Amino acid sequence: MKSKIIAVASLAILSSAAQAQSTVTLYGVIDEGFDFTNNVGGNKSYSLQSGYLQGSRWGLKGAEDLGGGVKTVFQLENGFDVNSGRLGQGGLMFGRQAYVGLSSLTYGVITVGRQYDSVVDYLAQTTANATWAGYLFSHPYDNDNTDNTFRVNNTLKYTSPTFAGLQFGGTYSFSNSTNFANNRQYSAGASYTNGGLLLAAAYLQANNPSSTAGGAITNAGDENFLGRRLRIFGAGVSYTIDQATVGFTYTNTDVADPVSTAYVGAITPTGGAASNLRFQNFEVNAKYQFTPAFYAGVMYYYTRATLKQPTQTSHPNYQMVGVTGDYSLSRRTDVYLQGAYQRVGGDATGSVLDVAYVPGADGVSSNGNQFVVRAAIRHKF
Repeated sequence: MKSKIIAVASLAILSSAAQAQSTVTLYGVIDEGFDFTNNVGGNKSYSLQSGYLQGSRWGLKGAEDLGGGVKTVFQLENGFDVNSGRLGQGGLMFGRQAYVGLSSLTYGVITVGRQYDSVVDYLAQTTANATWAGYLFSHPYDNDNTDNTFRVNNTLKYTSPTFAGLQFGGTYSFSNSTNFANNRQYSAGASYTNGGLLLAAAYLQANNPSSTAGGAITNAGDENFLGRRLRIFGAGVSYTIDQATVGFTYTNTDVADPVSTAYVGAITPTGGAASNLRFQNFEVNAKYQFTPAFYAGVMYYYTRATLKQPTQTSHPNYQMVGVTGDYSLSRRTDVYLQGAYQRVGGDATGSVLDVAYVPGADGVSSNGNQFVVRAAIRHKF
């Protein structure tokens, strides 16, 4: 009898230990609100829109302890539209993230699958749109991908441990084609934290993005620009003291032989097909946590673009001011109000680049000005 009791107790202990070593978490965000846009093709627009402060999603993530400080890790994350129930990211089941890998306390993390690039992982955290403000505050056409317009498929990623505040990593995304370089992507980035100080920098290059259906970047709801080559680099800094956080970010996006953008369609300037399109984005942002339940933030960016055509080189510019206020009703539910105003000036290109478009608006303006205001609720589970 004693031996049976001991055996049962041992099995119970081993079962509890095994459960403690493996974890699976179901989580999600529902972000739904009302948007007003003052000018969409010359008309006012009123609409319900999903996923602006954060993309609406649900996901599964977990880990299994393999011993010796090593774990198996995975994450599957689905994006969806609250209003229609449709899948996000071009109808992909797990369009936001889908990966598996190994994590080591000593050597870092290696993962494979559909993932974020190094611009998103490191540099984006110094911008307003990637931290506390969301979609509306993205730079023109999210040209630098700091708001996750695209994820990268077929990706091998490495993330280092943190060494005295320093962390670094990189990605390589295979073309999955006999043409090894066609529609591949690679990126690298690093960040340094010390108290309230954050410094970050990143670089990304994609060759022929969206040129193939099975490559690193696809046009199934995933691209920001279609062209021969996409190159992004930049650096940023933010500093938090008490309840205040201020930040500055510079990014540079270069598109060789640009054809179109997923946001406003074809780029067809009157001067002929463009050979190059470049954006230089300068952003300053500030956020203040007035109470544990309420914060407000403001952001301004100036973007200087360069469009090279056979007959001319043009320099349109974009300025935007955005303001957000967020109030938490509970630990998991908050309401927010935000507004964004964009003005386009500088040289005319004879293309869609000459009119205003706030990312997230229902469409392009009929002129160089556009204003969007949003009132919404967000619930996390």
